[in-house]
Amino acid sequence: MKTPTMKQRGKKQAVRDAEATKQRILQAASVEFSNHGYMGARIDRIARNARANKRLLYYYVGNKEALFLAALERAYDGIRSAERELRLEELEPVDGIEQLVRFTWNYFNTNPSFVALLNTENLHRARHLKKSRQIPDMNSTVVAIVGRLLDKGVRAGTIRPGIDPLLLYISIASLCYFYISNIHTLTVVFARNLKTEDSRQGHVEHVVALVRQGIAAAA
Repeated sequence: MKTPTMKQRGKKQAVRDAEATKQRILQAASVEFSNHGYMGARIDRIARNARANKRLLYYYVGNKEALFLAALERAYDGIRSAERELRLEELEPVDGIEQLVRFTWNYFNTNPSFVALLNTENLHRARHLKKSRQIPDMNSTVVAIVGRLLDKGVRAGTIRPGIDPLLLYISIASLCYFYISNIHTLTVVFARNLKTEDSRQGHVEHVVALVRQGIAAAA
């Protein structure tokens, strides 16, 4: 077996360095866009926080619009990758759906930048996401998993038939997302501190109960 030459080792190191730089850029972009929105984000700050110059930023990712789309794709890939690690289909169907609820809540709760990026893109009517070739396939996997859990539960007699897996997932995501994305205004409007750990825990248990009752087969 031949030992890699110095030139070959140098090429491999250059590839690793380039990937590391790109990941720093995407991380800095995610923070910048989540903190300042699309219009308020500044390329100079992203480059500075990524420890890269603007020339490298444009070379590896592209302009501001391309950078925002890349940050969105990275954000969606993060949650979808984490979902796959749950191995939901190895659980009993109702328990698998409950685990998805708890995971979704915890992910939104511990990744406020993800929620902020989605808020920003909704303000822009998904203008950037429409240009992505990755997003549709990336997000179809979770709906397929929910669908298989529902089918398995119907066959086992534990889940009622006729539930649309996409609508169920949207309901789960909405019940978790709305609380997090509106927590500050809800706290003021209803004069109740919804930011405490007890309030947050109470909400997720409420959502779990709603979903379990909503999908359960008739007794």
